Amino acid sequence: MPSARNDREEGVTNHAKEHTYLTHKEPRCYDKGTNSKFREISVMVTDVTDQDFEQEVIKSTLPVLVDLWAPWCGPCRMVAPVVEKLAEEYNGRCKFCRLNVDENPQIAAKYRVMSIPTLMFFKGGTAVDTVIGAVPKQVLQPKIDELL
Repeated sequence: MPSARNDREEGVTNHAKEHTYLTHKEPRCYDKGTNSKFREISVMVTDVTDQDFEQEVIKSTLPVLVDLWAPWCGPCRMVAPVVEKLAEEYNGRCKFCRLNVDENPQIAAKYRVMSIPTLMFFKGGTAVDTVIGAVPKQVLQPKIDELL
């Protein structure tokens, strides 16, 4: 089993048990693989910025769930695997994005994001619902289903 020291050296938080983002710029997730080594798994969550938010979210033909987060936020790290699981389940029917609020303050300010994680639901370019805090999959699924 990798030591906490080795985990930190590879960029994985020492609290990582099942899933964690490696960096905020690379939409990758790691989970425990065989022989206690970490292996990369596929992720269907797109990183967005202040510059491409309109193209990726507002102009999307699919409904969009946007996870507004920051790398230092513990609850954000808790909700990330939930969002990734939903992205797999709703692949092709709903788009999933994440926006780092520290690096993209304009969008966070525009939508008056005061707490993170904030999960915003967009349909037809309009924000139609918001959930604040780390919530389980069972809370998010019905909200996504309403958008479809």
